[in-house]
Parts: sequence; structure tokens; C-alpha cells
Amino acid sequence: MSLAEVRHNWQKAEIEALFALPMNDLLFKAHSIHRETFDPNEVQISRLLSIKTGACPEDCKYCPQSARYDTGLEKERLLEIEKVLTEAKSAKAAGASRFCMGAAWRNPRDKDMPYLTQMVKDVRALGMETCMTLGMLSSEQADKLADAGLDYYNHNLDTSPEYYGDVITTRTYQSRLDTLTNVRASGMKVCSGGIVGMGEKATDRAGLLQQLANLEQHPDSVPINMLVKVAGTPFEKLDDLDPLEFVRTIAVARILMPKSRVRLSAGRENMSDELQSMCFFAGANSIFYGCKLLTTPNPEENDDMSLFRRLGLHPEQGPQANIENDSALLAKASAKQDKSTKQFFDAAAL
Repeated sequence: MSLAEVRHNWQKAEIEALFALPMNDLLFKAHSIHRETFDPNEVQISRLLSIKTGACPEDCKYCPQSARYDTGLEKERLLEIEKVLTEAKSAKAAGASRFCMGAAWRNPRDKDMPYLTQMVKDVRALGMETCMTLGMLSSEQADKLADAGLDYYNHNLDTSPEYYGDVITTRTYQSRLDTLTNVRASGMKVCSGGIVGMGEKATDRAGLLQQLANLEQHPDSVPINMLVKVAGTPFEKLDDLDPLEFVRTIAVARILMPKSRVRLSAGRENMSDELQSMCFFAGANSIFYGCKLLTTPNPEENDDMSLFRRLGLHPEQGPQANIENDSALLAKASAKQDKSTKQFFDAAAL
């Protein structure tokens, strides 16, 4: 009998009961399901690039890109396509199979759509999967991106419906769900997850996963982010989440959505190798790598490849990247990191 039953009718009490399991029992259950549905030693690798940074009108309390908070982030114009392609080629050479492009918008403007669709076509021509996160999408915009060949669209739910108003007031929870509906109806794959460590309760983490797992179709990718506390944002002084609660969130996500890729996203810069190893065992099988995730730090590629080798893990597609010998790539990664703040880099300077 298969352990990896796909359900869309999870009750909150069932999910909270999973969170309450002894850790060894929870990890055994999650890993057994993970091993049944995926190669347990394979990790999908994505690279994320900010194609338009800062000046977002939303008031997400975790986000340094909001125009409402003084975080020292300089706003940037939409990147030229050639600069995006240069980064995509670098990502592919470093072992990434998917290239994700993010813009700090409430929603894209119609006049931006031809530029964005051409960007998708050019990146796909390199032989990579494509993903974008541009804020809310209308059904017409989703169709245009799908027609251009966009593989994935990311739009996170962030947290539970009950806690959502404590995180953001300028966009409704339903608007996020509507965007996911538009994306799925267009034929694109859905990438949707959330952020933990924002002061939410355990029941809110269960509520977030319930919303994702009870969608008509599970997200193809489920990014689980640990809050990166940025000076100048309302959440900068929140207490740290217990790392073991993060592992529990990964494990429960794997159980509820057995055939989805569960991605370790923001916050890995501050995670020990041991914590990341537990997450991989619990069912995480996707990462963003590169020195930045939009505006926040991330382990450099050579650190990830070193950890992969120590754990016996391998990228989903292509040969394992030999990052240590790629001195040009490492020099570029080092140059992009702002040593003074260790938070931001100038995407326009790529």
C-alpha cells in the first residue's frame, strides 16, 4: 500500500497532530513518503535573479523591497534582457536547471508584458526551465506568460489566513488564491509556499500548509522560507524560530504534498549544515543557490556543492557542477556581495 496518498481534504486537527508527533516518528513518516515518490539523493537546483528591485507599494512587514520601509535598498529599473541572459548562462554552467526571475511589483503593467514574454523565450532557448514571480496576475497576463513558454509561476500564500492581516494589509488572501487559480488555468505550473518565523503560532504553520495541500491541485513546488530579518522592516526584531520547528514544517509539507518539490528557500545563509541535512532527510528536495535571493543572502554555490558531496546528494539534471574550479564564477559571486551590509547587491551591475 502506498504511503504517498494525495489528498485535498486535510483537516487542521490532522495537520496539528502531525506537528505534535515525536520528531523521530515524524521524520520516519516524512522520509518514507519522500523515498517512495522521489530519488532521496537528488535535489533540484534553481537560481533566482531580481530583474526589478525595490519601490514595491505593498506593505509586507518582512520585505526590504517595500517602498514603505527604509532599509537602505536602492530601487532599480527592470534589467535589460542581455543582462538577464548573462546570469541565466552562468546559472546553467553552475548546475542550475531552472532560472527564476523576480520583480518587486504589486502586479506587472500591460506595457511590461512584451518585454517579459521575450525574456522567457530567450531564457528557455538556453535549455533551462523558467519561473517568474511578478506579483498578482490577471487571467490575460497569465495566458500571455504561458503562451511565451513560462514553466512555473511563483506566488506565495505567506502564512495562514488567520495571521495574514498581521503580515500584510495591502493585498487580500483571496487575491493570492485568485492569482494561483489564474496561473493554473493558463497551463503553467504553480510554485507556492510561505514564510515561517514571522511571529506566527504553530497553528498558523499548520494553517498555511492546509491551504496549500487543499488546493484543487497541489503546487508543483512548495518553497518554505525562514524569515530573514532585515533592519528597517517591522519584523526585524522578532525572536528566532526554533530550528527544529522549521524541520517539522518541512516534514509535514512533505507528508501533505507527497509529489511536490519542497524547496529550502530564504534563510539558508543562517542554517547550519546539520540543520539543512535534517531538512533534506525530512523531504526537502529543491534549493535556490547563488549568493543572493532577490535581496537577501544565500550560501554561495561552492558551499552548496561541498555539502552535496559530503551528503552524497546530486543535482536533478546534468553533471555535478565543479564550482571549486570555476574561479571566474567565484570571483563574480564574491564581487556581487556587499561586504558592508551583507544584505543587498546591485542587480543592475551584473
